[in-house]
Amino acid sequence: MAKATWNGKLIAQSDTFEIVEGNVYFPPDSVNKDYLRASDHSSHCPWKGDASYYTLSVDGKENADAAWYYQAPFEKAANIKDHIAFWKGVEVEH
Repeated sequence: MAKATWNGKLIAQSDTFEIVEGNVYFPPDSVNKDYLRASDHSSHCPWKGDASYYTLSVDGKENADAAWYYQAPFEKAANIKDHIAFWKGVEVEH
């Protein structure tokens, strides 16, 4: 089982997940969307494609651009389509 926590709250938890480049990607239905706020930030990976980001908002605290996902990944990364990964102080266990 994998789980992600930040600011004392469980953000995501799942028995099924993908690990890519050391990052745990959670299926979209395993993430508590109440803690996610859309971000304007984006980035590009040469082999995964364009990533979009979320800011985490938990109990009045925000963690800008702490989650990312690939809505339309390149073919080599199709297994992480819409899966969400975390960084910037989010604790991820698997």
